[in-house]
Amino acid sequence: MSDKTVLTGLTPEEISTRFQLKPSFRAKQIYEWIAKGVESFVEMTNIDKATREKLSESALLRSSSVSEVLKDPDGTIKLQITLHDGRAIETVLLTDKEGRKTACVSCQAGCAMKCAFCQTGQLGLGRNLTPGEIVEEFLYMEKEAGKLDNIVFMGMGEPFQNLDSIRKAVAILTDPKGRALSSRRITLSTCGLVKGIYELANNGPKMRLAISLTTADEELRKELMPVTAGNPLSELKKAIAYFIEKTGKRVTLEAALLSGKNTGRESADRLIGFAKGLDVYINLIPWNPVPGLDFTTPSADEVKSFVKMLEQANLNVNLRTRRGEKIGGACGQLGRSQAQQET
Repeated sequence: MSDKTVLTGLTPEEISTRFQLKPSFRAKQIYEWIAKGVESFVEMTNIDKATREKLSESALLRSSSVSEVLKDPDGTIKLQITLHDGRAIETVLLTDKEGRKTACVSCQAGCAMKCAFCQTGQLGLGRNLTPGEIVEEFLYMEKEAGKLDNIVFMGMGEPFQNLDSIRKAVAILTDPKGRALSSRRITLSTCGLVKGIYELANNGPKMRLAISLTTADEELRKELMPVTAGNPLSELKKAIAYFIEKTGKRVTLEAALLSGKNTGRESADRLIGFAKGLDVYINLIPWNPVPGLDFTTPSADEVKSFVKMLEQANLNVNLRTRRGEKIGGACGQLGRSQAQQET
């Protein structure tokens, strides 16, 4: 990597200190331009030429680059981004029925969690992303899709394994002096690291929390999600309850529906029991096929029956529309292009 300083992960104060900028407001102006998505110092029209030349010699606006843009007919967009060390990550744009745009961003290159039904988990962990690399994902997607409404840390990687970088990236993206994204529009999705949930509840940053639960059957969850062995469901439920009480925010429980695995009466009863006493929202996602993984997407009738069982227990249930499947951008499919390159 170049020895130039990458600006996307720096605060105005850090920019000012690093480059000894005068007058003091100059760093704030540069920071504002970065938030607007400029890709060259020439575009910073209110910065004097001498400062722009100084920055060009010693700084970079981006450390990564977009290597491919994939678009699904359903409106989903996937960016394949190459990092400075050649590693690849993916970022996805999801648009809901109301037209709200959500960036599903990655926090790691690969993932160490090894969830059996997830493409990314089959890659293993490459490394954590830097704050700047996370911010760059957001900026690249805004350039491609226009102003974004939400951001979810639901792409490649387990967010609680890179919380420090996420904290700084969120601080930059929510800074009123910069992009000014509302913290209410940010969600972190975890496979269930109990310590991370307590840490987020106690020390922030303020954001919504989603739990990739998939099943409330302890033994089946251990089989599908190895993280369960060190984070049993009983402790996970306590952590969720603590987060809700501490923050006052409802938590989303997510379940990837696997035909014949977690869609029957017993699975429904266990999920109902787990959700009892918690202020939660259930998000169901029919499994998106991943080559080489021995699972089956449930039929429409199978899904309908499961939803009905949960709703009869007065749970708040949402059935996610499958989007982005044609470009490997659907939930659980991120990293497919990288896997194909490595075979």
